[in-house]
Amino acid sequence: MQIETQQKGPFIVIGKEGSTAEGEGFIQRLWEDANSHFEEIQHLAKKDSDGNLVGIWGVMSDFSRSFQPWEDFSKGLYLAGAECEEGAEAPEGWVKWMVPGSEYKVVERENGNTFSEMLHYLKEQDLSLAGAVHDFICPQTGKNKLFFPVAKR
Repeated sequence: MQIETQQKGPFIVIGKEGSTAEGEGFIQRLWEDANSHFEEIQHLAKKDSDGNLVGIWGVMSDFSRSFQPWEDFSKGLYLAGAECEEGAEAPEGWVKWMVPGSEYKVVERENGNTFSEMLHYLKEQDLSLAGAVHDFICPQTGKNKLFFPVAKR
């Protein structure tokens, strides 16, 4: 497991919001909705100097919307969307979240155990989660990475 450290300032994600209260499969349904209506926010999406999308995010937060980890890692909110330009406003049917900046430990999702392996790694390194973990999909490679906001204990 290759782990990188990245600093990322606050950023905007506009996407489709859902909750674990909606039951099993809600995240997949959010992605289907976001992907099938992406043209509605495409003009708001942040792009690099070559015109490529900067990032597709699955952002998580607790129910208080304070970007803390999900309660028991099983109850919370999820936003499936794209990183957007500062000042972008969400069109009707979409939701805008301003994700706080943080230092992140970043790892590629290799299998279903990556999340728990990273929690173990953080504990070994005397680090704790400083907020909710986020999914990142690189538009150029399709690779899925997990962003763990960290703080020294």
